[in-house]
Amino acid sequence: MDEVIKGLLNEEFNIDEKIVDYVREKEQIIKNKFSDIDKIKEFNQYKVINALQKSKLSSTDFYWTTGYGYGDVGREKVEEIYANIFKTEDALVRPTISSGTHALSLTLSGILRPGDGLLSITGAPYDTLQTVIGITGNEKGSLLEFGINYKEIDLIDNKIDIEKAIDIIDKSTKIIMIQRSTGYSDRRALTVDEIKEAITKIKSYNKDIIIMVDNCYGEFLDVKEPTEVGADIMAGSLIKNPGGGLALSGGYIVGKKDLVEAISNRSTAPGLGKDTGLTFGTTRTTLQGLFLAPHVVSEAVKGALLVGAVYKGLGFRIIPDLDDKRSDVIQAIELLNGDRVVQFCKGIQEASAVDSYISPEPSDMPGYESEVIMAAGGFIEGSSIELSADGPMKEPYFAYYQGGLTYEHCKLGVYMSLNNLYINNLINL
Repeated sequence: MDEVIKGLLNEEFNIDEKIVDYVREKEQIIKNKFSDIDKIKEFNQYKVINALQKSKLSSTDFYWTTGYGYGDVGREKVEEIYANIFKTEDALVRPTISSGTHALSLTLSGILRPGDGLLSITGAPYDTLQTVIGITGNEKGSLLEFGINYKEIDLIDNKIDIEKAIDIIDKSTKIIMIQRSTGYSDRRALTVDEIKEAITKIKSYNKDIIIMVDNCYGEFLDVKEPTEVGADIMAGSLIKNPGGGLALSGGYIVGKKDLVEAISNRSTAPGLGKDTGLTFGTTRTTLQGLFLAPHVVSEAVKGALLVGAVYKGLGFRIIPDLDDKRSDVIQAIELLNGDRVVQFCKGIQEASAVDSYISPEPSDMPGYESEVIMAAGGFIEGSSIELSADGPMKEPYFAYYQGGLTYEHCKLGVYMSLNNLYINNLINL
């Protein structure tokens, strides 16, 4: 059967047999890691099912209302389930939260007031959030424009500098922000244990400071989430991990009840909060995607491991490394020049089930300082839990691979990306 598959890949996808043999060789290096990934998947699958059952999810919960959205039992059930899974007092989960950046922006603007301080202890945040804060760009309505004070502390050897964080806290500091994922950086994602250590020490110094975690790309990578180790408020996107590839749109915010209430008032209006807002019939796909998410995430993590093994074998630096504990679904590869980044992303696009015939090119993107190339041929536009890749066109030229609803699709993406580099004389085998 191996030869039959190789023949299909060669005949239908024009993948050189050398590429197939090389990828299969590297695949053997990582297969022993799959059992640990499967155990985390199993735990999280039971956790999700338990939350669905505790909330007594019913087929009638999939109906929805119109107008203001009063009495939408499905919307209320979704938020109850999210609060249960993430072990929080309350949750805001809405299809009208358009992205992870939107969820984070709502969280910050819902809690912070003029004169308050925001401190990032994981270095500069993701590019689009820098625009929200106002440290890049010149957008109306940024936090700095509203009188919020902002400071940041760089990581030291991929570790949070807890002592410096405590030292820099002043009477204005209201929120300390932690970005779990890699973002467009050259660091690995922070583990839940590392986040726990920082939270514990900061809270022992000042229990009233609000700890906020950007959990994008990190859900279901471990048996615990940051809200289970002391985070007060946390946000993420439904078209990443927790949507399981089925959520049509949306974001979530989970945490303490008073904080979620403040954010809810920001998302609608004071006095309306969580009681209004249509779900537009998305409850079924939101929850079905959540049900599938632990399995989908495990497939994506296996795919990221394969990408890492393949490109490390060619001498490229990868982050995280193969033996690092993974805390997001992203695999970064330092490709050292722009042509490689472009051909890598073109290969991922060519492997896509949707828009495979489109050839992505670097371009200016809202919220990013440099040109960015994005490969995203998903059933849900912009879904980064589906097979996708992107990279800023600047040194040291990282490509960031993420997602894949099935391991086999991830594997095809590896074949196609590597084949593109090979036929364009950008690598040697």
